[in-house]
Amino acid sequence: MNDKLLPLENFIEKTKEEGKIPDKLYFRISEVSKLTSLEPYVLRYWESEFKVIKPIRTKSRHRLYRRKDLEILFEIKKLLYEEQYTIAGAKKRLEEIAREEKKDLEAIPDENDYKKILHATLKELKALRKLLTNK
Repeated sequence: MNDKLLPLENFIEKTKEEGKIPDKLYFRISEVSKLTSLEPYVLRYWESEFKVIKPIRTKSRHRLYRRKDLEILFEIKKLLYEEQYTIAGAKKRLEEIAREEKKDLEAIPDENDYKKILHATLKELKALRKLLTNK
């Protein structure tokens, strides 16, 4: 790695190596391009094809991507480049993922389930306290 890089560029290089997204609210298209190793024109094209990518526009019409947008871009890149999906196939797969996530959210336990969980946790904690006090 080149140590003469600017702090942001150095951070982006480390981030790319580690596969992590920096802890920031917004990213300019140049930063997203470096993080994803995709050209800006590809990002703009994907934005037109995949309606789930919705960068915020500044008054000067610059794009500002959020963390969620980056996560989606990494998923699209994986689907297209690694798993060899077509754009139409990647759109369908993203819709399936969104439906699965929505279904998971709908499966929230009711009040009785919480009571059972809390009761079991309390029982385990009492058992642990008993073990610790006997020593």
